[in-house]
Amino acid sequence: MRLAKPQLDIGLYTNQRQPQLEFWQHTVGLEFDHLGKLGGGVHQLRHHCGGSIIKVNHSRDALDGNRPTGMAGLVIPREESATHQELRDPDGNAVSLVTKDDAAPFNLALRLQVRDLSVSSAFYRDGLGLTDLGDGRFACGQSQIWLEQDSSAPIVGVLPGVGLRYFTLQIYDCDQAHGWACARGGTEGRPPRTLGDTVRYSFVRDPDGNWIELSERASLIGGLVPRDHQTDTG
Repeated sequence: MRLAKPQLDIGLYTNQRQPQLEFWQHTVGLEFDHLGKLGGGVHQLRHHCGGSIIKVNHSRDALDGNRPTGMAGLVIPREESATHQELRDPDGNAVSLVTKDDAAPFNLALRLQVRDLSVSSAFYRDGLGLTDLGDGRFACGQSQIWLEQDSSAPIVGVLPGVGLRYFTLQIYDCDQAHGWACARGGTEGRPPRTLGDTVRYSFVRDPDGNWIELSERASLIGGLVPRDHQTDTG
């Protein structure tokens, strides 16, 4: 799988728009990028995080707060952080702020709880093509995913729900990456679809059901990959 951007993007869902903006912009200190409308009453409020994007998806409709997720928290290096800080956002998502010296060389790390470390490691290495750093840690360019063995880790169900819900890999060929991941330990979450001439994306799920977006974005790769039967679903 060929990365088009050497950082992970992170997606969370919330009903608490203003408290979440206060947390990410003022407590964590991230720069706001722009607002995107996803449809269905969901606004995506995007924030820069050392090359990664933290996507705060605010839902107009009430979200279920009892849907489990394996995404246990984020570790974010901040130049402004003089000491290690353990924080919780307004929905209870764990966010660790660490100093640049402590965190080198990653820009962001995602803690992910899995039931079987060996099975999940095989998927993240072979299905997603991430670099195996040992001890359950994988590099996605400058970002990292830290797999944590937990026999009671949840089997994740549907995507929307309060909390950290998915991460995004920006890649060069959505269809190829989707098929590769599903053939090597993943399952299909949503098939590839195209939005105009902007992006083609899909979702796959890891062995515990965690949601992973595969995004082929024209602005990153110089135009979408030509296809004979590319379905535009708007």
